[in-house]
Amino acid sequence: MENSLPEHRKLRGFSQQQLADELGVSRQTVISLEKGRYDPSLPLAFRIAKLFGCSIEDLFTPGED
Repeated sequence: MENSLPEHRKLRGFSQQQLADELGVSRQTVISLEKGRYDPSLPLAFRIAKLFGCSIEDLFTPGED
């Protein structure tokens, strides 16, 4: 899964740790999400989208399998 999480995070001025704290996850989770090594659960994807004021589709797009 591809994502624009790093761009959204940087536009908001969040560090990876600040984003992790806002979402209630570890910094390692944020790193894994940003690198595409981890797909978020649906509740986490909704929390991220709500935090950035956008849709899940604005953040995450399916990659080619």
